[in-house]
Amino acid sequence: MDKRDFLRTLGATTIGALLGPSLWAQYAPLAPATLAEDETFWTALRAKYRLTPDYINLEHGYYSIQSNDVLDAFVASVREVNYHGSFYMRTRQVDDKLAARRQLASLAGCSVDELVITRNTTESLDTVIAGYDWKPGDEAVMAAQDYGAMLDQFALQARRHGLKNTIVSLPNDPRSDAELVQLYANAITPKTRLLLLSHLVNITGQVLPVRAITAMAKARAVDVAVDGAHAFAQLDFRIPDLGADYYAASLHKWLGVPLGAGLLYVRRDKIAGLWPLFGDSGFADNDIRKLNHTGTHPVHTDLAIQHAVAFHSSIGTPRKEARMRYLQQYWTTQVRGARNIILNTPATATRAAGIANVGVAGLEPGTLATTLLDRYRIWTVAIDRPGVRGVRITPNLYTTPAELDALVRALRELASA
Repeated sequence: MDKRDFLRTLGATTIGALLGPSLWAQYAPLAPATLAEDETFWTALRAKYRLTPDYINLEHGYYSIQSNDVLDAFVASVREVNYHGSFYMRTRQVDDKLAARRQLASLAGCSVDELVITRNTTESLDTVIAGYDWKPGDEAVMAAQDYGAMLDQFALQARRHGLKNTIVSLPNDPRSDAELVQLYANAITPKTRLLLLSHLVNITGQVLPVRAITAMAKARAVDVAVDGAHAFAQLDFRIPDLGADYYAASLHKWLGVPLGAGLLYVRRDKIAGLWPLFGDSGFADNDIRKLNHTGTHPVHTDLAIQHAVAFHSSIGTPRKEARMRYLQQYWTTQVRGARNIILNTPATATRAAGIANVGVAGLEPGTLATTLLDRYRIWTVAIDRPGVRGVRITPNLYTTPAELDALVRALRELASA
């Protein structure tokens, strides 16, 4: 079996090849922030996706669909794995997964020996939180706005090991980085061992100053785990530059991988101290692969990672970040401060990216989400958490200003009712 035949590539490693050299020649000189506003360019990219005409999809944060190129490659891999069966699984699977890990590590800016492919962010962070050698009286710090499954895992460890969890509450529109750093600093005691941070808060879209908070925590000998589910492949950064000990992400969000893939980064000197979730005697304590025993796994999802990385790289993270921030600012600036409209996302552009959260006074979040879909054909998700009550609005690169104009009109009508 020829690997080049099996692992079909996109055949487009540059955006010029992806969208056509003549179009790209016109836009290549533009800065990301300028290109972000050029709808001709993004309309051409939109054609690379199969989109439903039945509703406006503004809930890409849960699952960002694959481009046609990545989807076609994924389906081809499903067929090929099925065609070769156990022969492929026993002779090619390990090498191909390693190739995907290497591409992810390159994108993340870390060593392949510090990164493994998981199923999602939750599995990655559970591996860290449950893998800690907790002792009664140990403490951990987290935020009320962190992902619910992570708060549940910390609660489970508290029941099991006597861990004390300190939960802070993030302001929806902080005044400064210093305010956020101090918020976490005030929660740390001499017994604190681990601090959980959301790089990009999933329910509000707020981007936290991870480097600054991590530096504060490390100065107090506290480890830091970062939930990067919505930041990886949307924000432009290298994982090691954040200074965190652990970083987790879901690849089916902003990287556009099929459902069932995530990553876990563990700083090299922290690997040996984690207990694996699943027993595997095949790797040394300081080998990150000990944390990645998956059993018989749908390997075609892993194969799709290489195609998704190629598609992502053809666009470039700086362009993606600029486009997502532009789309969010496009609609939020039109409704911020309007009567009966409540924005739960920071006003400062650099404190958020593509995700935002909005509520309407007098409407329960669930009612708002249902009304937007039934009356206006706009798909969102309701968020009903302390201090954050509204719907999460998550466009994608190909979302148009016209679609966001429809959202703005709907919000204004509902707020004036």
